[in-house]
Amino acid sequence: QVQLVESGGGLVQAGGSLRLSCATSGIIVSRNHMGWYRQAPGKQRELVAEIPSGGRLNYADSVKGRITISRDNAKNTVSLQMNSLKPEDTAVYYCHAWDLFRRYEYWGQGAQVTVSS
Repeated sequence: QVQLVESGGGLVQAGGSLRLSCATSGIIVSRNHMGWYRQAPGKQRELVAEIPSGGRLNYADSVKGRITISRDNAKNTVSLQMNSLKPEDTAVYYCHAWDLFRRYEYWGQGAQVTVSS
């Protein structure tokens, strides 16, 4: 059974930083396409960043230069370092995994990030 569990969300002032972590079980992060999505109230869920099993990292234009996705193969975790946070970054952030051939996907339960102005 695949489980993705986010941690590290919270409340931060604009300009601050947060680090989200995704602990996994049932998958090997280096053999999956791992990503972070977010969903703000009244908006569609959107991709924030993806670290494919192989290939280039992928970031939403709105977060480039401020947010970094990384993978720890030894711990089987994925992290999202968020700097220079803005109020518009406020959302529930979800850890996500695609299998290698993008046939199956898995979601975490979500972590709330709130950025105050």
